[in-house]
Amino acid sequence: MSSPGAERASDSRFGSSACNDEEEEAEGEVPVNSRGGEHEDCASPGSETDFREETGKDTNRVNKEWITVGLSGQQEESYSDVQDTCFIRAPKGAAGALICEVADTLSCLMVTGSEELVSRVIRVNVRDGANVHFPVTVVVPFCARYRGNYRDVAVKIVDGERRASYVTPVTTEGTYGGHRGSFAEVRVYSLGLFAVVSCLKKENYTVPTKGLLLKLHMDQRICLNYPPGCFTAPVMAQTMIQPVDAVLLAAVKSRSDAYHSVVSTSPLLCLTQPSSQPLRRPLALTLPCPPNPEKKRPTRGQEEEQDHQTRPFSASSHRRRVLGASVKSKKMSNELLIVLGSRDQQWRVLDQVPVRNQQNGLVSFELTENFDRLLVVRLLSPLQPGRLASLAEELEESVCCHAVTVVLQRRQEEPHAALVAALPSRDLGWEMSRLRARGYSGLLEAASEISMREGDQLLLRFSGNITSTGTRLTFHNQQTNRLSVRLTEVDPFGNYSSPHYKGTAVFHKVGRAVIVLNASHSVHQFLHLSSPAPPPDPLSDSLLLWLSGELSEEEVALLVLSLRLRRSAAQLVKLRAGDSLPSQAFRVLTMWRRGLPAATHQPKASQLAHCLAKSGRPDLARELLLRQAAPTRRGSPK
Repeated sequence: MSSPGAERASDSRFGSSACNDEEEEAEGEVPVNSRGGEHEDCASPGSETDFREETGKDTNRVNKEWITVGLSGQQEESYSDVQDTCFIRAPKGAAGALICEVADTLSCLMVTGSEELVSRVIRVNVRDGANVHFPVTVVVPFCARYRGNYRDVAVKIVDGERRASYVTPVTTEGTYGGHRGSFAEVRVYSLGLFAVVSCLKKENYTVPTKGLLLKLHMDQRICLNYPPGCFTAPVMAQTMIQPVDAVLLAAVKSRSDAYHSVVSTSPLLCLTQPSSQPLRRPLALTLPCPPNPEKKRPTRGQEEEQDHQTRPFSASSHRRRVLGASVKSKKMSNELLIVLGSRDQQWRVLDQVPVRNQQNGLVSFELTENFDRLLVVRLLSPLQPGRLASLAEELEESVCCHAVTVVLQRRQEEPHAALVAALPSRDLGWEMSRLRARGYSGLLEAASEISMREGDQLLLRFSGNITSTGTRLTFHNQQTNRLSVRLTEVDPFGNYSSPHYKGTAVFHKVGRAVIVLNASHSVHQFLHLSSPAPPPDPLSDSLLLWLSGELSEEEVALLVLSLRLRRSAAQLVKLRAGDSLPSQAFRVLTMWRRGLPAATHQPKASQLAHCLAKSGRPDLARELLLRQAAPTRRGSPK
């Protein structure tokens, strides 16, 4: 089959690897073309003693003899010295018919949802006019940094029509072709793009008419109890669990004071059931939702010492201890448990669903209708339904986002080279020590922390008297993301007053959804995508009129300073606007807006919000951004 138009990028730690040069017969190496100038690949028939022997299931004798196809050459600047190889087992004589190459340029197009890339992307095709007998076995090395009960690995395959399929691989920890590591092996009947992805585990099951009591394998605490007669006929269902840890919840709570009463949440339960089969009897569910963590109780010796110091009589001390216990139990009993359900991407609070506390932080409730996603929230005080729905949306969005720090490092012996890395902030210290071990030194040039999703890209642009080669960096959470940049000066006679050429690195983040949208029209067009122009950011007169009515005289004076308007311009505004303060403020804002260039690197609304915050009105800054974004959410402008 022809190669798919979408490609998937891999971690830079997977450098291209050496071919297996062990020859079974006196056959020379058969070249395998590599497109795009990324790597030079080769295929050689060899004795593959490390692969498991066939079990005799194949009746076709031609499939008993195999050749090995490997990728050659080690990628520069790789953090790993291990040479990884992709192996392909095919009928003997098929080496000349296969084209095997690395396809790392479009990795962002291969990730969807909560998937994370853990391998290189390999493209395997058949030469035009050639004939290959199937099945073909493909073995891809991978390295999953984070494993657990909720995640598993799968081989994702994209064919020539850009249709994606997932195959559960035979994963092996061992040695293939002289290389030791983790390998995923699949047998396929068509070719295309191959990559190993880490994805949430899916548990498929059948609910018979007599009912089913199911404890999920990925988390035995989660239980689904379908009573007899729940469905009129046997149905197929599927569940996935997306954990919500305390760190993630704390990050979401820190963005808004409205969530201060949230104690904890359950994991996100994704439940797929046929919509044509409504629930005839209530479905009972049990989920973990930890209670408010108790403060450490003093030891017996500390209690006696405190009692001895504070109590005049032992009876009063006993009374205080009992009173403290009763207050504590009352506080625990006041916690609220709320269930939220999502259907058609819309979260809502299920007011009519009572939730019961159980032992060990478990809660249970019953459902009488189908929902795609479920979440239980534990509260210290009531929260408005709209706020709870927003909390669920933010949690659902945040589980796929990662805090990232972009750093720029250089080696003293290479003044015309730099290394740009997008590092997960949680691993910043460890990754920086690895960079120092490789000879990178000097002050840490780091941008402020940003949020990125799997497959998002950073486009690099230099300003000043420096330009560069290499402008695109794709982020993958379980991989080492770095970009080697070659620096050159724009004007060799510039910066004459300094011994250095000076410039600033500017990064533009491009979301995965935008990349996929561009690539759906033309992959080639995406490869030559220039730095995006800033989106239109009009500040309408109605928005400025609203803002003018909210400012006091002192705040207008501070805003004039923050907007860096000339004193003569401010005086001219007073003459034209008269004594009306809102009119003066409106003319100040329109004059500032008119003086801005048509396209700026920073949106006008963001600039104005920043100036409002500096003037002591961060509340107006937030309201301005919300009002500015509201028309965009309702519908795109002409």
